[in-house]
Amino acid sequence: MSIFLNIKEAFNIELPFITYRKPNCTIIKGWFQQNNDLITSENYNESGFIFAPFDNREKAILIPKNQSTYIEEEITIGDTQTNNNNHAPDTASEKSHIQLVERGITAIKNQQFKKVVLSRKEKIEVSNFSLIDTFQKLLNNYPTAFVYVWYHPKIGLWLGATPETLVSIKNKSFTTMALAGTQVYNGTTNVTWQPKELEEQQFVTDYITNNLSDISSEITKSGIETIKAGKLLHLRTVLNGKLKTNTASLIKSLHPTPAVCGMPLEASKQFILNNENYHRSFYTGFLGELNINDKESNLFVNLRCMEVSDNIIYIYIGGGITLDSNPTKEWQETVAKTTTMKKIL
Repeated sequence: MSIFLNIKEAFNIELPFITYRKPNCTIIKGWFQQNNDLITSENYNESGFIFAPFDNREKAILIPKNQSTYIEEEITIGDTQTNNNNHAPDTASEKSHIQLVERGITAIKNQQFKKVVLSRKEKIEVSNFSLIDTFQKLLNNYPTAFVYVWYHPKIGLWLGATPETLVSIKNKSFTTMALAGTQVYNGTTNVTWQPKELEEQQFVTDYITNNLSDISSEITKSGIETIKAGKLLHLRTVLNGKLKTNTASLIKSLHPTPAVCGMPLEASKQFILNNENYHRSFYTGFLGELNINDKESNLFVNLRCMEVSDNIIYIYIGGGITLDSNPTKEWQETVAKTTTMKKIL
């Protein structure tokens, strides 16, 4: 049976599953839970697929390896037709987000924090949403992203194509990344970055390096590089090291990162919880393989994602705010980021 037929069947009979393809890979993998129990991770010690929310005080959902059927299949990347849907955000959304960014900049001026990542949730109504078609469009259009569809009847349906690794761990060696800064891709990765974006990238890199210093050794950092993710460009620094403790301590030291929250972490996170006026849920959380095959884990930050409820789609988008941010430009950046999801609807 094709993995897509497994998706359809599990969804129809309301059983939890996750299917995904790693970046630059042609193998699609699936874990299909054999019951509809809602299972949470106690301390990231279990084996299976983890789906964790932004707020680390909330429970992460686990599709456990020992209660699931595993399937993998080679897939061919095709030329799936995308849409040029002009689901324009309403003016109220624009005004609200600009005001939110203005409050963030004021807080930075008042030295509450140096950076904060502010986001919004956009509602789109579609006719006859097709889970399989949408997932296949994501697979075909974002070969360099971690592409997934995740479903639990007691939580909901999520799809995404994220460019950001939280961490990969194997035999005590790990790789993580600092990812920040955004501009629209216009045919080349040879672009100029503004001081605001370079500063934002340095914040993230420094924070991760400092957090890793007590629990790891032999930390090395790559130079800053420009990477393409769909129609957008980002700045990336890759970090490698050796873990001195366990997987749980590494995950807790990295999540949430300044790339999705801000810096200092607690002050920016509290500002988000107090001011965004919506619940991020699993957006800017993380997901991936947890302790598979001799404690190997591959976890990704849940960016460029959507939540689906019948024919209602909720797209989640955000951006990093620093002292030099322009509220109108930050709004426009979130609009550019919505194209990742809108073009496949």
